[in-house]
Amino acid sequence: MNDSNYWRKCTTCKHPIGFGALYYVCSVSTCNRKRSQMVFCNIRCWDAHVPVMNHREASAEERRAPSAQQAQAQARAEASESSSAASGSDILVVASRVKSYILESSGMNTSAGTLEALSTHVREIAKKAIERAKEAGRQTVMARDIKMPEIAAPRRNVVIRRRPQP
Repeated sequence: MNDSNYWRKCTTCKHPIGFGALYYVCSVSTCNRKRSQMVFCNIRCWDAHVPVMNHREASAEERRAPSAQQAQAQARAEASESSSAASGSDILVVASRVKSYILESSGMNTSAGTLEALSTHVREIAKKAIERAKEAGRQTVMARDIKMPEIAAPRRNVVIRRRPQP
């Protein structure tokens, strides 16, 4: 959200689109994604983008820009949503790499729950590493702050038999 007297700029001509003004969006889904939505100040600007984007069938949909108060409220909601989402629910491991590693090393497939569990484990390790860096008075987490979790060795049942005394 910008602090100026307009909502957004036209994707084609960069002309400002004011709060509460009419604007146009493309009907094609790749043009109206949430994070990279294309907005146009008039039909000519929308029409100019159609051949560039190689649309086969597209139409311009007329919309009204939000008021300044609505835009500010929406920006605040998106900011709080993005900060809360990054805190604890994101997958922190590269799914394709984990899946290929498990497949190559064991021939097994990987469920989606595995990635969530690994991400939770990575978060816990990172939290402990952050604490160690703070205790050391640093603002940088280093490899030495990461302690590998002890993986319990498989227990072997040891049977001790005493030999009879001769």
